[in-house]
Amino acid sequence: MHSAVSSIAPEWLVVPDDANDLVPGVWPASAVRDADGELVIGGVTAGELARTFGTPLQVLDETEVRRRAAQTRSAFDAAAAAHGTTARVYYAGKALLNTTIVRWVTDEGLNVDVCTGGELEVALAAGADAARLGFHGNNKSVAELERAVEVGIGTIVIDSEIEIERLAAIVSRTGTTQRVMLRVNSGVHAETHDFLATAHEDQKFGTPLALAPTLVARIRDIEGLEFAGLHCHIGSQIFGVAGFRESASRVLDLHQELLAGGDIPQLNLGGGFGIAYTRADTPTPIAELAEGIVAAVAEGCAARGIPVPALSFEPGRAIVGNAGVTLYEVGTIKDVALDTGSRRYVSVDGGMSDNARPALYGAQYSARLASRAGSGEPALTRVVGKHCESGDIVVDHEHLPADVAPGDLLAVAATGAYCAPLSSNYNHVPRPPIVAVADGAARVIVRGETLNDLLGRDAGIE
Repeated sequence: MHSAVSSIAPEWLVVPDDANDLVPGVWPASAVRDADGELVIGGVTAGELARTFGTPLQVLDETEVRRRAAQTRSAFDAAAAAHGTTARVYYAGKALLNTTIVRWVTDEGLNVDVCTGGELEVALAAGADAARLGFHGNNKSVAELERAVEVGIGTIVIDSEIEIERLAAIVSRTGTTQRVMLRVNSGVHAETHDFLATAHEDQKFGTPLALAPTLVARIRDIEGLEFAGLHCHIGSQIFGVAGFRESASRVLDLHQELLAGGDIPQLNLGGGFGIAYTRADTPTPIAELAEGIVAAVAEGCAARGIPVPALSFEPGRAIVGNAGVTLYEVGTIKDVALDTGSRRYVSVDGGMSDNARPALYGAQYSARLASRAGSGEPALTRVVGKHCESGDIVVDHEHLPADVAPGDLLAVAATGAYCAPLSSNYNHVPRPPIVAVADGAARVIVRGETLNDLLGRDAGIE
């Protein structure tokens, strides 16, 4: 590896020895180049995928999703057993949800977390057991809560005092019993983008620790509500266990206080486990995370002289993020000379409509030439979309072979999480299909939109 030579490149970006390499951990384990240099994912070549399904195309490696789901469940099971308790892993559906993924993760022993009525219906349509679902959200409507109670959802995570009263009315009217948890803010700030940090006080999720005893007392007073425990989520794309350890310590102080009013069987510490988007990222291995977090809870309980509760966790990105790859076709290319260096702009046939994260968060990604191996020297490149926004950036900083040309296929790694869910029809661009690959076969799991689909919603067309 060589140090970056351009002053317009960020410090973390280095010039690769080979601009065709596929960095392990960023790409699915099945991603390789064949003898002709073409990218292969799940045994299917990029060219075959593009010819069959078109571009842009979101490709999801089924084996990678299943492997990460099983690995995560096993890691937390083992860590919990080592400390005399149990663990339950919920797949955070907001990362990417469709009926196929629900079936994959439940097959591998995971529960599913949903946060809207729409996500709930997707999980149910997939045949998921409602008792294995959790329901989040800061503004669950009365209709959504009624539906959740009606289908027998396993747990509702209460986010505010208003939700307590809404549920009280529902269980009173229906004569049902509903298991609930209370989401609290530990005050621990994740080392991430402000919009991804979800446990600080000045934001929309959860309730302050100081208010929690009053709300829990109210929950316990309501016949038909079963208080199961506290929930805390400190953010997303987090590396290391330090933030989780500190948050757990603060929540355990409250947990201990609340034990005076009755048993508290469960503690949910959320998810947010980081993944690698570029070679500069070094995410914490899931086994190390599981052991570190569970050990922190066990040590905290021992210090307080209280039993270790059953634990729950909610990873999403860590399950599907690196399983996803988006394929684009290169359109126009232009080189821009700057006082501090030169940057190549490579435009592709998608953009912020299929991946809004760079525009929203300044998220970084990795790209590679997919239809062939490049032969040119690494060139500092910005991959951009086709939308009428200067912020329509797909990959902000990357080195691609200098011979990238119009008509080439480009692949962007780690697009399995929060790309399709945040997609839009900006500039009337149809959303792409999602295709699953495994063992040399590919199949559509979410149909792509067509221009007729978009026109069909326009009530002014006769």
